[in-house]
Amino acid sequence: MPGKGTIMVLPTKVLENALNREILLVLKDSRVLEGKLVGFDEYMNLVLEDTEETKEEQVRRLGTVVLRGNNVVTISPK
Repeated sequence: MPGKGTIMVLPTKVLENALNREILLVLKDSRVLEGKLVGFDEYMNLVLEDTEETKEEQVRRLGTVVLRGNNVVTISPK
């Protein structure tokens, strides 16, 4: 239960506000993806454009990706 003064934000609200903006994602396998959020659905499946993947300090350009929502641990708008 949230403490006094804590504001809970629904994840879909965060995604709505982040549409067409850069976001940073941490995935279950510890990869970090950065890209522009261009779409999502009620299951929090995400579509990113101009995506870069970082894993163990190596960066790879992926372009457009579709991610299953259950692979995402953290979503951070930039």
